[in-house]
Amino acid sequence: MRTKRSYLSVLVVVALLMTLFSSVGSAAASPKESKMQSYVSAMQPGWNLGNTFDSFNTNAPNNGDETSWGNPIVTKEFIKEIKNQGFKSIRIPITWDGRMGSGPDYTVDPAWMDRVQQVVDWSLEEGLYVMINVHHDAWMWLRTMPTNHDEVLARYTALWTQIADRFKNHPDKLMFESINEPEFLNVDITTQLELLDEINTTFVHLVRESGGANADRPLVLPTLYCNDEKVRVDSLASTIAKLNDPNLITTVHFYGLWNFSINIGGYPKFEADTIKVVDTLIDNVTNAFVSKGIPVIVGEYGLLGWDVSEGLPEHGEMLKYIEYFTSKAVENKLALMLWDNGGRFDRRTLQWNDPELYDQIMASLKGRSSTGESDLIFVGKDAPAQDTLVPLHLNGNKLTGIRAGDYKLKKGKDYELNGEDLTLKASFIAKLTESAALGEVAVLKAQFNKGADWTFHVLYNDTPAFQNAEGTTANFVIPIAFNGDRLATMEAVYAEGGNAGPDDWTSFKAFGYTFKPSYATNEITLTQNFFNKVNDGTVILKFHFWSGAIIEYTITKNGTNITGTAS
Repeated sequence: MRTKRSYLSVLVVVALLMTLFSSVGSAAASPKESKMQSYVSAMQPGWNLGNTFDSFNTNAPNNGDETSWGNPIVTKEFIKEIKNQGFKSIRIPITWDGRMGSGPDYTVDPAWMDRVQQVVDWSLEEGLYVMINVHHDAWMWLRTMPTNHDEVLARYTALWTQIADRFKNHPDKLMFESINEPEFLNVDITTQLELLDEINTTFVHLVRESGGANADRPLVLPTLYCNDEKVRVDSLASTIAKLNDPNLITTVHFYGLWNFSINIGGYPKFEADTIKVVDTLIDNVTNAFVSKGIPVIVGEYGLLGWDVSEGLPEHGEMLKYIEYFTSKAVENKLALMLWDNGGRFDRRTLQWNDPELYDQIMASLKGRSSTGESDLIFVGKDAPAQDTLVPLHLNGNKLTGIRAGDYKLKKGKDYELNGEDLTLKASFIAKLTESAALGEVAVLKAQFNKGADWTFHVLYNDTPAFQNAEGTTANFVIPIAFNGDRLATMEAVYAEGGNAGPDDWTSFKAFGYTFKPSYATNEITLTQNFFNKVNDGTVILKFHFWSGAIIEYTITKNGTNITGTAS
């Protein structure tokens, strides 16, 4: 019979074994982070000095210098301000075409190289990680490699030989990116991948053999067109395995689901398809690279619509996308570098053009933020006073309060929260709309224990009212009383059937590119881009509003003359 002492001894041994196997399992589940992954993690978050050294208007004033695309000259004080904004790294896109001599030497203009180095040095002095590259040259001359192989390779080699030599003694916080968004003309994807493998391999060998700190400098290699498609990331993974170099980093770019990014095809909202595209990006690069200890930098991210029209995408939908993408990417160890061509952070006022975007980015680096199903709350003019349901996505956080200016709403009196269902009380809504004109009557700030605040715009609205109009294809404006509503999208179909306008695979036209609302002047403009693809005859427009209203408007095109008729 086993004694109590022997029984206890067995328990001790079992406990020790369980501890041992538990620690082994934990170590296996969390392998030691690679040196390059630690390097890339320290870069978070990053920012792009866009539309500056990547400009290529060499016939513009000042020989197409860094100001030729509308941004002011870069100063040391400005670089310091980027650091003050919380960024840890800066990508400096550089177009060299127009600043190089002819072959065989392809000598870079010394003044241009000196100016690039000056801004690189300022950035390093601020403690920033710095990435420099070969940018628009990718499509200006490198893409002709299939038919001009030897000359393109000679020019590429000469260029990187000079860059590598100039910076070979710089610290390793400076990294080189081989080429921006590489592509190759008139050949299939298999051939393109082979050519990119040749470019990336040439780049790595050249830099490594150039001496100084370049022997182990971090080098950044892109996928074909910096796209995250599986065949492209797998091809780059094969190149990296072949190179067998521990100091390599991969890069892709991400501007979201195209349909959502420019609001076309019926995608005004951040929904399942847009989420799936984010998840696919992360899954593809994680499986190909991160899981093998190869870090990933999303060297550019944002939304294409930012530079097309105000309100594209709709503000709340945009913030939901930024929140999800940022937090999901950081969770999976991807470093993010915001694309900014001067439209995000104003380089003259040193203010964010959209402070809520900045707040959302910075908060989402630390985890999930809470959002609303929408940032718009509509209160109908003739609707009876009633409680208003406002769904939230808490994302694991807790609502701590709601403010309307200096007034803090009282739970139980002004609002209730049941799970993720926020209800604004009828009595509170009635106070906001009492004697109010149509339009925005309140801005509510929902605050949470973690993450960014969420802003609700309370809109007192009535059905939008259109008016008849006449004009031309070059200038056709529809007068409208928005009556507190906001435009979500527009459909265009011919009266006899079929989709009208560009991108005729869909009836839902591109916001900003084909139509633009102006709430300040109470009008909707149909652009020349729209009419360029519209046949003579009658077109029925359907305007979809965020309140849920859908209103038809008829236009008749006769040559360049347009007549509009309200329903």
